[in-house]
Amino acid sequence: MKRSLRPTSTTPVGLVASGAGFIAVTYGMVRYGYGLQLPQLTAELGLSPTAAGAIASGSFAAYCAAALWAQRSMARRSPRVALWFAAALAASGALLVGASWSTASLAVGVLVAGSAAGAASPALVAAVGSTVRGPSADRAQAVVNAGTGVGVALVGAATLAAPSVWRPVWFCAAAGALLTAVVVDRRARWPLGPEGAGDGARDPDAGTDAARTMLRPLVAAFVAGTGSAAVWTFGRSLVTDIGGLPERTTAALWCLLGAAAVLGALSGDAVRALGLRRAWVVTAAAAAVGTAALALAPGSVLVAAVAGALFGGAYTALSGVLIAWAGILRPLAAGRTTATLFVALTAGQAVGALAAGGLAGLAGAQSAFWAGAALLLVAASIRPAMPPCRHAAMPASRRPGVPPCRRRRSSAHRTRALRGGPLGSDR
Repeated sequence: MKRSLRPTSTTPVGLVASGAGFIAVTYGMVRYGYGLQLPQLTAELGLSPTAAGAIASGSFAAYCAAALWAQRSMARRSPRVALWFAAALAASGALLVGASWSTASLAVGVLVAGSAAGAASPALVAAVGSTVRGPSADRAQAVVNAGTGVGVALVGAATLAAPSVWRPVWFCAAAGALLTAVVVDRRARWPLGPEGAGDGARDPDAGTDAARTMLRPLVAAFVAGTGSAAVWTFGRSLVTDIGGLPERTTAALWCLLGAAAVLGALSGDAVRALGLRRAWVVTAAAAAVGTAALALAPGSVLVAAVAGALFGGAYTALSGVLIAWAGILRPLAAGRTTATLFVALTAGQAVGALAAGGLAGLAGAQSAFWAGAALLLVAASIRPAMPPCRHAAMPASRRPGVPPCRRRRSSAHRTRALRGGPLGSDR
Protein backbone atom coordinates (compact mmCIF):
# COMPACT_ATOMS: atom_id res chain seq x y z
CA MET A 1 0.00 0.00 0.00
CA LYS A 2 1.27 3.46 -0.81
CA ARG A 3 1.74 5.75 2.15
CA SER A 4 1.77 9.47 2.59
CA LEU A 5 5.34 10.81 2.59
CA ARG A 6 4.63 13.55 5.13
CA PRO A 7 5.14 11.66 8.41
CA THR A 8 8.66 10.44 7.70
CA SER A 9 9.54 10.33 11.42
CA THR A 10 6.38 8.62 12.55
CA THR A 11 6.61 6.90 15.94
CA PRO A 12 3.85 4.62 17.23
CA VAL A 13 4.22 6.09 20.72
CA GLY A 14 3.41 9.57 19.46
CA LEU A 15 0.39 8.33 17.55
CA VAL A 16 -0.93 6.27 20.46
CA ALA A 17 -0.53 9.16 22.92
CA SER A 18 -2.16 11.74 20.66
CA GLY A 19 -4.85 9.27 19.60
CA ALA A 20 -5.71 8.59 23.24
CA GLY A 21 -5.90 12.35 23.75
CA PHE A 22 -8.26 12.75 20.83
CA ILE A 23 -10.51 9.99 22.19
CA ALA A 24 -10.33 11.62 25.63
CA VAL A 25 -11.80 14.80 24.15
CA THR A 26 -14.35 13.34 21.76
CA TYR A 27 -15.61 10.64 24.13
CA GLY A 28 -14.73 11.45 27.71
CA MET A 29 -15.26 15.20 27.55
CA VAL A 30 -17.76 16.21 24.86
CA ARG A 31 -19.80 13.01 24.74
CA TYR A 32 -19.93 11.70 28.31
CA GLY A 33 -19.29 15.10 29.86
CA TYR A 34 -22.96 15.94 29.42
CA GLY A 35 -24.12 13.21 31.77
CA LEU A 36 -21.40 14.06 34.28
CA GLN A 37 -22.37 17.74 34.37
CA LEU A 38 -26.12 17.12 34.20
CA PRO A 39 -26.84 18.36 37.75
CA GLN A 40 -25.22 21.74 37.00
CA LEU A 41 -26.85 22.00 33.58
CA THR A 42 -30.25 21.20 35.09
CA ALA A 43 -29.87 23.82 37.81
CA GLU A 44 -28.71 26.61 35.49
CA LEU A 45 -30.77 25.96 32.37
CA GLY A 46 -33.85 24.36 33.97
CA LEU A 47 -33.72 20.97 32.23
CA SER A 48 -36.55 18.55 33.03
CA PRO A 49 -35.79 14.80 33.34
CA THR A 50 -37.61 14.21 30.06
CA ALA A 51 -35.61 16.90 28.27
CA ALA A 52 -32.35 15.60 29.74
CA GLY A 53 -33.09 12.08 28.52
CA ALA A 54 -34.17 13.33 25.09
CA ILE A 55 -30.95 15.33 24.67
CA ALA A 56 -28.86 12.31 25.67
CA SER A 57 -30.77 10.10 23.26
CA GLY A 58 -30.38 12.66 20.49
CA SER A 59 -26.64 12.80 21.12
CA PHE A 60 -26.43 9.03 20.73
CA ALA A 61 -28.44 9.21 17.50
CA ALA A 62 -26.14 11.96 16.17
CA TYR A 63 -23.17 9.73 17.00
CA CYS A 64 -24.68 6.96 14.88
CA ALA A 65 -25.19 9.34 11.96
CA ALA A 66 -21.57 10.51 12.13
CA ALA A 67 -20.27 6.94 12.38
CA LEU A 68 -22.29 5.86 9.34
CA TRP A 69 -20.96 8.86 7.43
CA ALA A 70 -17.40 7.96 8.44
CA GLN A 71 -17.94 4.36 7.37
CA ARG A 72 -19.05 5.42 3.89
CA SER A 73 -16.37 8.11 3.62
CA MET A 74 -13.54 5.72 4.53
CA ALA A 75 -14.67 3.36 1.78
CA ARG A 76 -14.02 6.17 -0.73
CA ARG A 77 -11.42 8.50 0.78
CA SER A 78 -8.50 8.47 3.20
CA PRO A 79 -9.39 8.09 6.90
CA ARG A 80 -7.81 11.53 7.41
CA VAL A 81 -11.09 13.03 6.19
CA ALA A 82 -12.98 11.31 9.00
CA LEU A 83 -10.42 12.51 11.56
CA TRP A 84 -10.90 16.17 10.63
CA PHE A 85 -14.65 15.78 10.35
CA ALA A 86 -14.66 14.52 13.95
CA ALA A 87 -12.42 17.36 15.11
CA ALA A 88 -14.66 19.98 13.47
CA LEU A 89 -17.79 18.50 15.06
CA ALA A 90 -16.21 18.29 18.52
CA ALA A 91 -14.84 21.82 18.44
CA SER A 92 -17.96 23.53 17.08
CA GLY A 93 -20.34 21.59 19.33
CA ALA A 94 -18.25 22.20 22.45
CA LEU A 95 -18.10 25.93 21.71
CA LEU A 96 -21.89 26.05 21.39
CA VAL A 97 -22.42 24.15 24.66
CA GLY A 98 -20.00 26.46 26.45
CA ALA A 99 -21.93 29.50 25.19
CA SER A 100 -25.40 27.98 25.73
CA TRP A 101 -28.15 30.34 26.86
CA SER A 102 -31.18 28.03 26.63
CA THR A 103 -32.27 24.41 26.52
CA ALA A 104 -32.47 24.56 22.73
CA SER A 105 -28.91 25.89 22.27
CA LEU A 106 -27.60 23.33 24.74
CA ALA A 107 -29.38 20.52 22.90
CA VAL A 108 -27.91 21.51 19.54
CA GLY A 109 -24.42 21.82 21.01
CA VAL A 110 -24.60 18.45 22.77
CA LEU A 111 -25.87 16.76 19.61
CA VAL A 112 -23.10 18.21 17.43
CA ALA A 113 -20.34 17.60 19.98
CA GLY A 114 -21.59 14.12 20.87
CA SER A 115 -21.59 13.06 17.23
CA ALA A 116 -17.85 13.68 16.88
CA ALA A 117 -16.92 10.41 18.56
CA GLY A 118 -18.76 8.51 15.85
CA ALA A 119 -16.18 9.57 13.28
CA ALA A 120 -13.24 9.60 15.69
CA SER A 121 -13.16 5.87 16.50
CA PRO A 122 -13.08 4.46 12.93
CA ALA A 123 -10.53 7.09 11.86
CA LEU A 124 -8.19 6.21 14.70
CA VAL A 125 -8.65 2.46 14.27
CA ALA A 126 -7.56 2.89 10.66
CA ALA A 127 -4.68 5.21 11.65
CA VAL A 128 -3.31 2.80 14.24
CA GLY A 129 -3.86 -0.19 11.95
CA SER A 130 -1.84 1.40 9.15
CA THR A 131 0.94 2.69 11.43
CA VAL A 132 1.48 0.06 14.13
CA ARG A 133 2.39 -3.43 12.99
CA GLY A 134 2.71 -6.84 14.55
CA PRO A 135 1.71 -7.93 18.07
CA SER A 136 1.74 -4.33 19.33
CA ALA A 137 -1.25 -3.39 17.18
CA ASP A 138 -3.92 -4.82 19.49
CA ARG A 139 -2.34 -3.18 22.53
CA ALA A 140 -2.08 0.16 20.72
CA GLN A 141 -5.74 0.03 19.71
CA ALA A 142 -6.75 -0.71 23.31
CA VAL A 143 -4.64 2.12 24.74
CA VAL A 144 -6.09 4.64 22.30
CA ASN A 145 -9.61 3.45 23.08
CA ALA A 146 -8.94 3.84 26.83
CA GLY A 147 -8.52 7.58 26.33
CA THR A 148 -12.22 7.78 27.19
CA GLY A 149 -11.34 7.28 30.84
CA VAL A 150 -8.81 10.10 30.77
CA GLY A 151 -11.46 12.49 29.45
CA VAL A 152 -14.04 11.42 32.03
CA ALA A 153 -11.47 11.86 34.81
CA LEU A 154 -10.56 15.35 33.57
CA VAL A 155 -14.18 16.48 33.49
CA GLY A 156 -14.72 14.95 36.92
CA ALA A 157 -11.67 16.74 38.32
CA ALA A 158 -12.85 20.06 36.88
CA THR A 159 -16.31 19.53 38.33
CA LEU A 160 -14.78 18.64 41.69
CA ALA A 161 -12.62 21.77 41.72
CA ALA A 162 -15.39 24.16 40.63
CA PRO A 163 -18.83 22.49 40.46
CA SER A 164 -20.66 25.51 39.08
CA VAL A 165 -18.03 26.51 36.52
CA TRP A 166 -18.81 24.16 33.65
CA ARG A 167 -18.51 26.44 30.61
CA PRO A 168 -14.68 26.66 30.55
CA VAL A 169 -14.51 22.86 30.43
CA TRP A 170 -16.30 22.89 27.08
CA PHE A 171 -14.16 25.72 25.70
CA CYS A 172 -11.02 23.77 26.65
CA ALA A 173 -12.49 20.68 25.00
CA ALA A 174 -12.95 22.61 21.74
CA ALA A 175 -9.29 23.63 21.74
CA GLY A 176 -8.17 20.15 22.75
CA ALA A 177 -10.05 18.53 19.87
CA LEU A 178 -8.21 20.64 17.29
CA LEU A 179 -4.78 20.34 18.92
CA THR A 180 -4.88 16.55 19.31
CA ALA A 181 -6.18 16.15 15.77
CA VAL A 182 -3.16 18.05 14.45
CA VAL A 183 -0.77 15.74 16.29
CA VAL A 184 -2.61 12.58 15.20
CA ASP A 185 -2.58 13.78 11.60
CA ARG A 186 1.17 14.33 11.68
CA ARG A 187 2.03 11.12 13.51
CA ALA A 188 -0.11 8.66 11.56
CA ARG A 189 1.05 6.98 8.37
CA TRP A 190 -2.17 7.58 6.52
CA PRO A 191 -2.97 5.58 3.40
CA LEU A 192 -3.35 7.79 0.36
CA GLY A 193 -6.59 6.06 -0.59
CA PRO A 194 -9.54 4.44 1.15
CA GLU A 195 -9.04 1.97 4.00
CA GLY A 196 -7.98 -1.41 2.61
CA ALA A 197 -7.25 -0.12 -0.91
CA GLY A 198 -4.19 -1.36 -2.70
CA ASP A 199 -3.84 -4.65 -0.84
CA GLY A 200 -3.95 -6.71 -3.99
CA ALA A 201 -7.12 -8.54 -3.10
CA ARG A 202 -10.75 -7.71 -2.69
CA ASP A 203 -11.98 -7.85 0.90
CA PRO A 204 -13.20 -11.44 1.18
CA ASP A 205 -15.60 -10.44 3.93
CA ALA A 206 -17.79 -8.27 1.73
CA GLY A 207 -21.04 -9.94 0.78
CA THR A 208 -23.84 -12.06 2.12
CA ASP A 209 -21.56 -14.13 4.35
CA ALA A 210 -20.30 -10.93 5.97
CA ALA A 211 -23.84 -9.90 6.86
CA ARG A 212 -24.45 -13.23 8.58
CA THR A 213 -21.11 -13.05 10.38
CA MET A 214 -21.83 -9.52 11.61
CA LEU A 215 -25.28 -10.29 13.01
CA ARG A 216 -24.09 -11.70 16.33
CA PRO A 217 -21.65 -8.86 17.22
CA LEU A 218 -24.22 -6.27 16.12
CA VAL A 219 -26.86 -7.72 18.45
CA ALA A 220 -24.35 -8.06 21.29
CA ALA A 221 -23.19 -4.46 20.89
CA PHE A 222 -26.76 -3.12 20.70
CA VAL A 223 -27.89 -4.92 23.85
CA ALA A 224 -24.74 -3.88 25.73
CA GLY A 225 -25.27 -0.27 24.71
CA THR A 226 -28.89 -0.35 25.87
CA GLY A 227 -27.84 -1.70 29.25
CA SER A 228 -25.01 0.80 29.75
CA ALA A 229 -27.07 3.93 29.04
CA ALA A 230 -28.44 4.22 32.59
CA VAL A 231 -25.02 4.75 34.17
CA TRP A 232 -23.64 7.06 31.50
CA THR A 233 -26.72 9.28 31.42
CA PHE A 234 -28.19 9.14 34.92
CA GLY A 235 -25.42 7.64 37.06
CA ARG A 236 -24.32 10.82 38.76
CA SER A 237 -27.89 12.03 39.14
CA LEU A 238 -28.76 8.73 40.88
CA VAL A 239 -26.10 9.02 43.58
CA THR A 240 -26.78 12.76 43.98
CA ASP A 241 -30.58 12.89 43.99
CA ILE A 242 -31.54 9.40 45.21
CA GLY A 243 -28.42 8.57 47.20
CA GLY A 244 -28.19 12.04 48.72
CA LEU A 245 -24.43 12.29 48.29
CA PRO A 246 -22.88 15.78 48.08
CA GLU A 247 -22.07 17.03 44.60
CA ARG A 248 -18.35 17.28 45.33
CA THR A 249 -18.39 13.66 46.50
CA THR A 250 -20.14 12.48 43.36
CA ALA A 251 -17.70 14.44 41.20
CA ALA A 252 -14.85 12.66 42.99
CA LEU A 253 -16.58 9.33 42.37
CA TRP A 254 -16.76 10.08 38.65
CA CYS A 255 -13.08 10.97 38.65
CA LEU A 256 -12.52 7.47 39.99
CA LEU A 257 -14.79 6.02 37.31
CA GLY A 258 -12.75 7.77 34.64
CA ALA A 259 -9.44 6.68 36.15
CA ALA A 260 -10.66 3.08 36.29
CA ALA A 261 -11.79 3.32 32.66
CA VAL A 262 -8.14 3.80 31.71
CA LEU A 263 -7.72 0.13 32.65
CA GLY A 264 -9.60 -0.57 29.43
CA ALA A 265 -6.16 -0.24 27.85
CA LEU A 266 -5.64 -3.84 28.96
CA SER A 267 -8.44 -5.11 26.74
CA GLY A 268 -6.03 -6.00 23.95
CA ASP A 269 -3.97 -8.12 26.32
CA ALA A 270 -7.16 -9.61 27.77
CA VAL A 271 -8.27 -10.78 24.33
CA ARG A 272 -4.89 -12.40 23.74
CA ALA A 273 -4.84 -14.07 27.17
CA LEU A 274 -8.50 -15.06 27.55
CA GLY A 275 -9.63 -15.26 23.96
CA LEU A 276 -12.34 -13.14 22.40
CA ARG A 277 -15.24 -15.14 23.84
CA ARG A 278 -14.11 -15.07 27.46
CA ALA A 279 -13.00 -11.44 27.24
CA TRP A 280 -16.45 -10.42 26.02
CA VAL A 281 -18.28 -12.37 28.73
CA VAL A 282 -16.03 -11.02 31.50
CA THR A 283 -16.27 -7.36 30.47
CA ALA A 284 -20.03 -7.36 29.86
CA ALA A 285 -20.74 -9.22 33.11
CA ALA A 286 -18.48 -6.88 35.10
CA ALA A 287 -20.32 -3.86 33.67
CA ALA A 288 -23.60 -5.49 34.76
CA VAL A 289 -22.32 -5.99 38.32
CA GLY A 290 -21.22 -2.35 38.52
CA THR A 291 -24.61 -1.13 37.30
CA ALA A 292 -26.50 -3.34 39.75
CA ALA A 293 -24.32 -2.24 42.67
CA LEU A 294 -25.16 1.41 41.98
CA ALA A 295 -28.86 0.57 42.07
CA LEU A 296 -28.43 -1.43 45.27
CA ALA A 297 -26.77 1.24 47.40
CA PRO A 298 -26.62 4.66 45.69
CA GLY A 299 -26.18 6.38 49.06
CA SER A 300 -23.05 4.47 50.07
CA VAL A 301 -19.82 6.19 49.09
CA LEU A 302 -17.85 2.95 49.26
CA VAL A 303 -20.32 0.96 47.15
CA ALA A 304 -20.69 3.78 44.63
CA ALA A 305 -16.91 4.10 44.34
CA VAL A 306 -16.36 0.39 43.73
CA ALA A 307 -19.37 0.13 41.41
CA GLY A 308 -18.36 3.16 39.37
CA ALA A 309 -14.77 2.00 39.04
CA LEU A 310 -15.90 -1.49 38.03
CA PHE A 311 -18.33 -0.15 35.45
CA GLY A 312 -15.86 2.37 34.02
CA GLY A 313 -13.08 -0.16 33.54
CA ALA A 314 -15.41 -2.88 32.28
CA TYR A 315 -17.25 -0.69 29.78
CA THR A 316 -14.07 0.73 28.24
CA ALA A 317 -12.60 -2.76 28.03
CA LEU A 318 -15.86 -3.97 26.45
CA SER A 319 -15.59 -1.40 23.69
CA GLY A 320 -11.97 -2.43 23.21
CA VAL A 321 -13.09 -6.03 22.83
CA LEU A 322 -15.51 -4.87 20.13
CA ILE A 323 -12.58 -3.32 18.26
CA ALA A 324 -10.70 -6.63 18.49
CA TRP A 325 -13.84 -8.47 17.37
CA ALA A 326 -14.05 -6.20 14.32
CA GLY A 327 -10.39 -6.80 13.50
CA ILE A 328 -10.80 -10.58 13.68
CA LEU A 329 -13.93 -10.57 11.53
CA ARG A 330 -12.73 -8.14 8.83
CA PRO A 331 -9.00 -7.39 9.02
CA LEU A 332 -9.01 -5.50 5.71
CA ALA A 333 -11.67 -3.08 6.93
CA ALA A 334 -11.23 -2.96 10.71
CA GLY A 335 -11.99 0.76 10.91
CA ARG A 336 -15.23 0.54 8.96
CA THR A 337 -16.29 -2.61 10.84
CA THR A 338 -15.56 -0.89 14.14
CA ALA A 339 -17.79 1.97 13.01
CA THR A 340 -20.58 -0.51 12.33
CA LEU A 341 -20.29 -2.15 15.75
CA PHE A 342 -20.02 1.19 17.54
CA VAL A 343 -23.13 2.40 15.73
CA ALA A 344 -24.95 -0.62 17.16
CA LEU A 345 -23.51 0.06 20.61
CA THR A 346 -24.57 3.70 20.49
CA ALA A 347 -27.96 2.99 18.96
CA GLY A 348 -28.53 0.79 21.99
CA GLN A 349 -27.50 3.68 24.23
CA ALA A 350 -29.97 5.97 22.46
CA VAL A 351 -32.78 3.50 23.08
CA GLY A 352 -31.52 2.87 26.59
CA ALA A 353 -31.40 6.56 27.50
CA LEU A 354 -35.02 7.07 26.49
CA ALA A 355 -36.14 3.86 28.16
CA ALA A 356 -34.21 4.62 31.35
CA GLY A 357 -35.73 8.08 31.57
CA GLY A 358 -39.23 6.71 31.04
CA LEU A 359 -38.77 3.81 33.45
CA ALA A 360 -37.34 6.12 36.08
CA GLY A 361 -40.43 8.31 35.86
CA LEU A 362 -42.77 5.33 36.20
CA ALA A 363 -41.03 3.07 38.71
CA GLY A 364 -38.15 5.08 40.15
CA ALA A 365 -34.57 5.71 39.06
CA GLN A 366 -33.17 2.53 40.60
CA SER A 367 -35.45 0.35 38.48
CA ALA A 368 -33.77 1.71 35.36
CA PHE A 369 -30.39 0.58 36.68
CA TRP A 370 -31.67 -2.90 37.53
CA ALA A 371 -33.00 -3.18 33.99
CA GLY A 372 -29.67 -2.00 32.60
CA ALA A 373 -27.78 -4.63 34.61
CA ALA A 374 -30.11 -7.35 33.32
CA LEU A 375 -29.54 -6.27 29.71
CA LEU A 376 -25.76 -6.30 30.18
CA LEU A 377 -26.01 -9.88 31.40
CA VAL A 378 -28.02 -10.73 28.29
CA ALA A 379 -25.26 -9.14 26.19
CA ALA A 380 -22.66 -11.25 28.01
CA SER A 381 -24.55 -14.38 26.94
CA ILE A 382 -24.22 -13.46 23.24
CA ARG A 383 -20.74 -14.91 22.87
CA PRO A 384 -18.62 -14.49 19.73
CA ALA A 385 -18.94 -17.38 17.28
CA MET A 386 -15.93 -18.63 15.37
CA PRO A 387 -16.10 -17.22 11.82
CA PRO A 388 -14.93 -19.25 8.84
CA CYS A 389 -11.31 -18.74 7.88
CA ARG A 390 -11.38 -16.78 4.61
CA HIS A 391 -8.25 -14.66 4.59
CA ALA A 392 -5.71 -16.85 2.89
CA ALA A 393 -5.17 -14.33 0.11
CA MET A 394 -4.67 -11.44 2.51
CA PRO A 395 -1.15 -9.98 2.77
CA ALA A 396 0.32 -10.72 6.20
CA SER A 397 1.18 -7.05 6.70
CA ARG A 398 -2.52 -6.18 6.68
CA ARG A 399 -3.38 -8.54 9.54
CA PRO A 400 -1.81 -6.91 12.61
CA GLY A 401 -2.90 -8.80 15.69
CA VAL A 402 -5.18 -11.10 13.71
CA PRO A 403 -4.46 -14.83 13.44
CA PRO A 404 -3.19 -15.66 9.93
CA CYS A 405 -4.89 -18.35 7.88
CA ARG A 406 -2.27 -20.92 6.98
CA ARG A 407 -3.24 -24.22 5.41
CA ARG A 408 -4.65 -26.74 7.90
CA ARG A 409 -3.41 -24.80 10.91
CA SER A 410 -5.60 -21.78 10.23
CA SER A 411 -8.77 -23.17 11.79
CA ALA A 412 -7.02 -24.09 15.03
CA HIS A 413 -5.29 -20.72 15.11
CA ARG A 414 -8.55 -18.82 14.71
CA THR A 415 -10.14 -21.00 17.40
CA ARG A 416 -7.37 -19.99 19.82
CA ALA A 417 -7.96 -16.31 19.00
CA LEU A 418 -11.58 -16.65 20.06
CA ARG A 419 -11.29 -19.09 22.96
CA GLY A 420 -7.93 -18.14 24.40
CA GLY A 421 -4.42 -19.53 24.30
CA PRO A 422 -1.11 -18.40 22.80
CA LEU A 423 -1.65 -17.16 19.27
CA GLY A 424 1.74 -18.23 18.06
CA SER A 425 1.69 -21.77 19.38
CA ASP A 426 1.04 -23.42 16.01
CA ARG A 427 3.94 -21.82 14.21
